[in-house]
Amino acid sequence: MGNPAKRGWSLRRYLVAGMLIWLPVLATIWVVSFIVDVLDETLLLLPPNYRPQALFGFAVPGAGVVLAFVLVLVTGLLVTNLIGRQLVVYWEELLQRIPLVRSVYSGVKSFTESVLSSSTSFRKVVAVEYPRPGIWSIGFVTADDLPELSARTGEQQVCVFISAAPNPTSGFVILVPRDKLIELDMSVDAAMKMIVTCGVVTPPPPAPHAREPAPLARAGER
Repeated sequence: MGNPAKRGWSLRRYLVAGMLIWLPVLATIWVVSFIVDVLDETLLLLPPNYRPQALFGFAVPGAGVVLAFVLVLVTGLLVTNLIGRQLVVYWEELLQRIPLVRSVYSGVKSFTESVLSSSTSFRKVVAVEYPRPGIWSIGFVTADDLPELSARTGEQQVCVFISAAPNPTSGFVILVPRDKLIELDMSVDAAMKMIVTCGVVTPPPPAPHAREPAPLARAGER
């Protein structure tokens, strides 16, 4: 008979190996199902007689995804012409007059434009001492220079977004002198995975030919 302790260790190893396969699969299915369910709510925009359940006699899973895609595409086509852009201007002027809505809309719009429109946003991963010296955080450079602040402080200031785990869309924006940052070789995707998993999934070590990071300049050192 084998050693009971060894058999118990083997059983645990098999269970862990199985969980490593199934947990990501189940989590992916859950997230995709949630998104599809949310997008299916767009079917409520259609008149009752034109909804899939009325036309076909049964609900069509994923029909909301198709409708949402069409709505986004049509909206993009409309707002790219002169009349559509003018309507957007009027709509935004209306929202700017509502105190609470103005703050939320402006923040979300700025964030969306930064991520989707700019070619340099969230393209560089850095390490920064935050929230105090000796404690390191992963950040994303969103602006390479802030002219006014750089001129007033005498140092080139960089805008860094610190994501909050496990939700990478929330976090803090900090302004840091460039020489206080360490640029990392990890990709944005790898950094995002690390944040979403609360550090459980970490990037692989850099290749041997990767450059050594520059030492961080301490406060008061020049």
